[in-house]
Amino acid sequence: MGETNESRLERARREVPPRKLQKQMAIAGAACTVFGREGYARASVDALAAAAGVSTRTLYNHFPGGKAQLFQTVVTWTSSEVRDAQLARLHAVLDPQRPPHPDDLERDLVSLARAFTGLMTDYANHFALVRHIHAEADHVPPEVLRAWLDAGPEAVGRALTEAMTHLEDAGLLDLHGDAALAASHFSALTSHRIVQATHYGVMPLPTAETDRLITGAVAAFLRAYRAP
Repeated sequence: MGETNESRLERARREVPPRKLQKQMAIAGAACTVFGREGYARASVDALAAAAGVSTRTLYNHFPGGKAQLFQTVVTWTSSEVRDAQLARLHAVLDPQRPPHPDDLERDLVSLARAFTGLMTDYANHFALVRHIHAEADHVPPEVLRAWLDAGPEAVGRALTEAMTHLEDAGLLDLHGDAALAASHFSALTSHRIVQATHYGVMPLPTAETDRLITGAVAAFLRAYRAP
Protein backbone atom coordinates (compact mmCIF):
# COMPACT_ATOMS: atom_id res chain seq x y z
CA MET A 1 0.00 0.00 0.00
CA GLY A 2 2.96 2.30 0.45
CA GLU A 3 4.26 4.17 3.47
CA THR A 4 1.59 5.44 5.84
CA ASN A 5 1.69 8.92 7.30
CA GLU A 6 2.23 7.42 10.75
CA SER A 7 5.32 5.49 9.63
CA ARG A 8 6.55 8.50 7.66
CA LEU A 9 6.19 10.70 10.73
CA GLU A 10 7.97 8.17 12.94
CA ARG A 11 10.86 8.04 10.47
CA ALA A 12 11.02 11.84 10.36
CA ARG A 13 11.14 11.97 14.16
CA ARG A 14 14.17 9.70 14.07
CA GLU A 15 15.94 11.61 11.32
CA VAL A 16 14.97 15.26 11.85
CA PRO A 17 15.56 17.37 14.99
CA PRO A 18 12.25 18.03 16.80
CA ARG A 19 12.22 21.81 16.33
CA LYS A 20 13.03 21.52 12.64
CA LEU A 21 10.32 18.89 12.13
CA GLN A 22 7.78 21.02 13.96
CA LYS A 23 8.61 23.98 11.71
CA GLN A 24 8.37 21.87 8.56
CA MET A 25 4.96 20.54 9.61
CA ALA A 26 3.73 24.06 10.35
CA ILE A 27 4.90 25.30 6.94
CA ALA A 28 3.31 22.33 5.17
CA GLY A 29 0.03 22.79 7.06
CA ALA A 30 -0.19 26.45 6.09
CA ALA A 31 0.80 25.64 2.51
CA CYS A 32 -2.03 23.12 2.24
CA THR A 33 -4.54 25.91 2.84
CA VAL A 34 -2.85 28.29 0.39
CA PHE A 35 -2.52 25.69 -2.38
CA GLY A 36 -6.11 24.58 -1.86
CA ARG A 37 -7.29 28.17 -2.27
CA GLU A 38 -4.93 29.47 -4.97
CA GLY A 39 -3.78 26.36 -6.80
CA TYR A 40 -0.19 25.60 -7.71
CA ALA A 41 0.48 28.21 -10.40
CA ARG A 42 -1.02 31.17 -8.53
CA ALA A 43 0.45 30.43 -5.10
CA SER A 44 3.64 32.44 -4.67
CA VAL A 45 6.52 31.60 -2.36
CA ASP A 46 5.94 34.91 -0.61
CA ALA A 47 2.30 33.99 0.07
CA LEU A 48 3.27 30.52 1.27
CA ALA A 49 5.88 31.94 3.65
CA ALA A 50 3.49 34.60 4.94
CA ALA A 51 0.78 32.03 5.65
CA ALA A 52 3.25 30.01 7.68
CA GLY A 53 4.55 33.11 9.49
CA VAL A 54 8.12 32.62 8.27
CA SER A 55 10.48 34.40 5.91
CA THR A 56 11.05 33.12 2.39
CA ARG A 57 14.62 32.37 3.46
CA THR A 58 13.32 30.11 6.24
CA LEU A 59 10.96 28.40 3.81
CA TYR A 60 13.83 27.61 1.45
CA ASN A 61 15.98 26.42 4.37
CA HIS A 62 13.35 23.76 5.10
CA PHE A 63 12.27 23.14 1.51
CA PRO A 64 15.26 23.84 -0.78
CA GLY A 65 13.17 22.93 -3.82
CA GLY A 66 10.85 25.82 -3.07
CA LYS A 67 7.24 25.75 -4.16
CA ALA A 68 7.49 22.50 -6.13
CA GLN A 69 8.98 20.56 -3.21
CA LEU A 70 6.48 22.04 -0.78
CA PHE A 71 3.54 21.19 -3.05
CA GLN A 72 4.81 17.64 -3.47
CA THR A 73 5.15 17.31 0.30
CA VAL A 74 1.61 18.53 0.88
CA VAL A 75 0.09 16.43 -1.89
CA THR A 76 1.87 13.27 -0.75
CA TRP A 77 0.88 13.85 2.86
CA THR A 78 -2.81 14.49 2.16
CA SER A 79 -3.04 11.76 -0.50
CA SER A 80 -1.66 9.24 1.97
CA GLU A 81 -4.26 10.27 4.55
CA VAL A 82 -7.12 9.87 2.09
CA ARG A 83 -5.67 6.60 0.77
CA ASP A 84 -5.54 5.14 4.27
CA ALA A 85 -9.13 6.23 4.92
CA GLN A 86 -10.31 4.75 1.62
CA LEU A 87 -8.58 1.44 2.25
CA ALA A 88 -10.01 1.24 5.76
CA ARG A 89 -13.52 1.75 4.40
CA LEU A 90 -12.95 -0.71 1.56
CA HIS A 91 -11.79 -3.45 3.90
CA ALA A 92 -14.60 -2.74 6.35
CA VAL A 93 -17.29 -3.10 3.68
CA LEU A 94 -15.72 -5.82 1.52
CA ASP A 95 -13.83 -8.20 3.79
CA PRO A 96 -12.16 -10.74 1.48
CA GLN A 97 -12.54 -13.39 4.17
CA ARG A 98 -16.30 -12.79 4.43
CA PRO A 99 -17.81 -12.09 1.01
CA PRO A 100 -21.35 -10.72 1.08
CA HIS A 101 -24.39 -12.86 0.54
CA PRO A 102 -25.59 -12.47 -3.07
CA ASP A 103 -28.72 -10.71 -1.85
CA ASP A 104 -26.52 -8.16 -0.02
CA LEU A 105 -24.02 -7.42 -2.77
CA GLU A 106 -25.84 -4.35 -4.12
CA ARG A 107 -26.36 -3.00 -0.61
CA ASP A 108 -22.67 -3.37 0.22
CA LEU A 109 -21.47 -1.76 -3.00
CA VAL A 110 -23.78 1.19 -2.33
CA SER A 111 -22.30 1.44 1.18
CA LEU A 112 -18.80 1.46 -0.29
CA ALA A 113 -19.66 4.18 -2.79
CA ARG A 114 -21.22 6.30 -0.05
CA ALA A 115 -18.16 5.83 2.16
CA PHE A 116 -15.79 6.89 -0.63
CA THR A 117 -17.79 9.95 -1.67
CA GLY A 118 -18.21 11.01 1.95
CA LEU A 119 -14.46 11.52 2.17
CA MET A 120 -14.77 14.69 0.10
CA THR A 121 -16.28 16.33 3.18
CA ASP A 122 -13.88 14.73 5.65
CA TYR A 123 -10.80 15.74 3.62
CA ALA A 124 -11.92 18.95 1.95
CA ASN A 125 -8.40 20.42 1.82
CA HIS A 126 -7.08 17.42 -0.06
CA PHE A 127 -9.85 17.44 -2.64
CA ALA A 128 -9.30 21.16 -3.16
CA LEU A 129 -5.70 20.29 -4.05
CA VAL A 130 -6.82 17.54 -6.42
CA ARG A 131 -9.24 19.94 -8.12
CA HIS A 132 -6.34 22.27 -8.82
CA ILE A 133 -4.08 19.43 -9.96
CA HIS A 134 -6.58 18.47 -12.63
CA ALA A 135 -7.14 22.08 -13.66
CA GLU A 136 -3.42 22.91 -13.80
CA ALA A 137 -1.88 19.61 -14.89
CA ASP A 138 0.20 21.36 -17.54
CA HIS A 139 1.74 23.64 -14.88
CA VAL A 140 2.36 21.08 -12.12
CA PRO A 141 5.83 19.45 -12.29
CA PRO A 142 5.63 15.86 -13.61
CA GLU A 143 7.38 14.49 -10.53
CA VAL A 144 4.65 16.02 -8.36
CA LEU A 145 1.93 14.39 -10.43
CA ARG A 146 3.76 11.08 -10.16
CA ALA A 147 4.12 11.43 -6.39
CA TRP A 148 0.39 12.14 -6.04
CA LEU A 149 -0.59 9.10 -8.12
CA ASP A 150 1.84 6.85 -6.23
CA ALA A 151 0.72 8.06 -2.81
CA GLY A 152 -3.02 7.74 -3.34
CA PRO A 153 -5.04 6.98 -6.48
CA GLU A 154 -2.99 4.09 -7.86
CA ALA A 155 -2.75 2.31 -4.50
CA VAL A 156 -6.51 2.59 -4.02
CA GLY A 157 -7.11 1.43 -7.58
CA ARG A 158 -5.05 -1.70 -6.98
CA ALA A 159 -6.90 -2.44 -3.75
CA LEU A 160 -10.29 -1.97 -5.42
CA THR A 161 -9.19 -4.26 -8.26
CA GLU A 162 -8.22 -6.89 -5.70
CA ALA A 163 -11.58 -6.51 -3.96
CA MET A 164 -13.41 -7.00 -7.25
CA THR A 165 -11.34 -10.13 -7.90
CA HIS A 166 -12.36 -11.54 -4.52
CA LEU A 167 -16.01 -10.91 -5.39
CA GLU A 168 -15.52 -12.77 -8.66
CA ASP A 169 -13.82 -15.64 -6.84
CA ALA A 170 -16.86 -15.81 -4.57
CA GLY A 171 -19.10 -16.20 -7.62
CA LEU A 172 -20.71 -12.77 -7.21
CA LEU A 173 -19.23 -10.91 -10.19
CA ASP A 174 -18.11 -11.74 -13.71
CA LEU A 175 -15.29 -9.31 -14.52
CA HIS A 176 -14.97 -10.48 -18.13
CA GLY A 177 -11.24 -11.05 -17.78
CA ASP A 178 -10.32 -7.48 -16.76
CA ALA A 179 -10.61 -6.79 -13.04
CA ALA A 180 -8.81 -3.45 -13.29
CA LEU A 181 -11.26 -2.21 -15.91
CA ALA A 182 -14.21 -3.31 -13.80
CA ALA A 183 -12.77 -1.46 -10.78
CA SER A 184 -12.29 1.69 -12.85
CA HIS A 185 -15.88 1.41 -14.10
CA PHE A 186 -17.13 1.19 -10.51
CA SER A 187 -15.19 4.32 -9.58
CA ALA A 188 -16.26 6.20 -12.69
CA LEU A 189 -19.93 5.41 -12.15
CA THR A 190 -19.97 6.19 -8.44
CA SER A 191 -17.23 8.35 -6.93
CA HIS A 192 -16.20 10.20 -10.09
CA ARG A 193 -19.80 11.02 -10.92
CA ILE A 194 -20.30 12.67 -7.53
CA VAL A 195 -16.93 14.42 -7.79
CA GLN A 196 -17.97 15.98 -11.08
CA ALA A 197 -21.47 16.89 -9.91
CA THR A 198 -20.17 18.61 -6.76
CA HIS A 199 -16.98 20.07 -8.27
CA TYR A 200 -14.88 18.10 -5.78
CA GLY A 201 -17.22 18.82 -2.90
CA VAL A 202 -17.39 22.57 -3.38
CA MET A 203 -21.12 22.47 -4.17
CA PRO A 204 -22.61 19.52 -2.23
CA LEU A 205 -25.71 17.86 -3.59
CA PRO A 206 -28.87 17.25 -1.55
CA THR A 207 -28.70 13.92 0.21
CA ALA A 208 -31.57 12.50 -1.83
CA GLU A 209 -29.82 13.38 -5.09
CA THR A 210 -26.54 11.86 -3.93
CA ASP A 211 -28.36 8.67 -2.99
CA ARG A 212 -30.15 8.59 -6.35
CA LEU A 213 -26.87 8.91 -8.26
CA ILE A 214 -25.08 6.30 -6.16
CA THR A 215 -27.82 3.69 -6.18
CA GLY A 216 -28.34 4.17 -9.92
CA ALA A 217 -24.61 3.88 -10.55
CA VAL A 218 -24.28 0.66 -8.56
CA ALA A 219 -27.32 -0.80 -10.32
CA ALA A 220 -25.74 0.02 -13.69
CA PHE A 221 -22.44 -1.53 -12.58
CA LEU A 222 -24.17 -4.74 -11.54
CA ARG A 223 -26.10 -4.95 -14.79
CA ALA A 224 -22.72 -5.15 -16.50
CA TYR A 225 -20.80 -7.27 -13.99
CA ARG A 226 -23.09 -9.33 -11.77
CA ALA A 227 -22.39 -13.03 -12.20
CA PRO A 228 -25.14 -15.02 -13.98
